[in-house]
Amino acid sequence: MKEETSNNSRRKFLKSVGISIGAAGVVSGFSLLGAAKAAAQEPRETVNLLTQDGQLVQVDKDQLRPTVTEPLTELQKRGREGIAGKSFVMVIDLSKCRNARKCMDACQNHHQLRPDQHHINVLQMQDAEHTAPYFMPKPCQHCDNPPCTKVCPVDATFKRQDGIVLIDNERCIGCRFCIAACPYSARIFQWTEPKDPEKYKDLTYNIEANVPQKKGTISKCLFSADRLREDKLPSCVSSCPNGVYYFGDQNEDAVTNGTTHETVRFSKLIEENAGYTLMPELGTKPRVYYLPPKNRAFEFNGDLLNEENLH
Repeated sequence: MKEETSNNSRRKFLKSVGISIGAAGVVSGFSLLGAAKAAAQEPRETVNLLTQDGQLVQVDKDQLRPTVTEPLTELQKRGREGIAGKSFVMVIDLSKCRNARKCMDACQNHHQLRPDQHHINVLQMQDAEHTAPYFMPKPCQHCDNPPCTKVCPVDATFKRQDGIVLIDNERCIGCRFCIAACPYSARIFQWTEPKDPEKYKDLTYNIEANVPQKKGTISKCLFSADRLREDKLPSCVSSCPNGVYYFGDQNEDAVTNGTTHETVRFSKLIEENAGYTLMPELGTKPRVYYLPPKNRAFEFNGDLLNEENLH
């Protein structure tokens, strides 16, 4: 009877820290001590985690250390290392955005996202009451000082040598601390099974595309890191019909427009057009730059917000 009670307590403990939720196989991927054993030992360093129902719990940090059962795949290895010698940046020209949302469609198709999920979203902005509204695409900012990577207790999200911030959903336990830490609201949580699971079930996990997606893990903009391996522009950049996006290598001081395929000097583009980053006062040092919506190529038209363009 005593042993049965102990087992029940252990199950309740695992459930309380979200192990039984779609937290991407935490039971099989991590070595977890029982609550009774942890309590009997000397106090250790703990980490706060959010359960699926939003409860804050403390867990022994040693219990979250991955147990290496299989070596990393080649896709995971190169995904964590990045592309040597590169320093990727994006420039978004707000004067050109017409809310076509082709960037969103391409991103969703590329990264196994449902229509209600966004790695990049186009927002309607208005700086003041008497100024004209404009549209602003907002992806992950791929910060050089990313707060999201600092709060992850299992090193599931990380910054590569080429400047890109990625997520490894083979390690992610779905604690959502990175979501809370991101000041740009750039991350999403997979609450349900991802789109078309049968279509992707036999694919080897590619950390640079974060596909196949996995229930109970985090996802976000990746700068289409898998396409960069093939010397292609990110999906959002190449799909935009209005030339909103420039993308390239800061080390080469060159960015290419996804519509005209014109390559220009990154530093000159930023300097001559008063380029800026979002919330610089936070010290996150984003790698996504914006050009202000001056000299708009298109007059703002409220009809562009109709149902057809929003879906």
